[in-house]
Amino acid sequence: MIELTTEQVQDLAHPESTPIRLVNPKTQQRFVLLPEEEYERLTVSDASPWTDEERDLLRAEALDALAWEGMEAYQDDQP
Repeated sequence: MIELTTEQVQDLAHPESTPIRLVNPKTQQRFVLLPEEEYERLTVSDASPWTDEERDLLRAEALDALAWEGMEAYQDDQP
């Protein structure tokens, strides 16, 4: 396990600056330092296929976000 530097510990004391961003000086590859609890929450996923109901709900949310009201004439199921 890698221990935090003094500068990183100071950065963690300021919530507005989290997550801490790190860069490998040799490769310029960037990393984000997250609390372990946040990492665990983000990595727990349901990889099962979406149900028809889930897809319909997502479609409805997307259409609402795009202000689809009044565009029924352009839907495929309309004559």
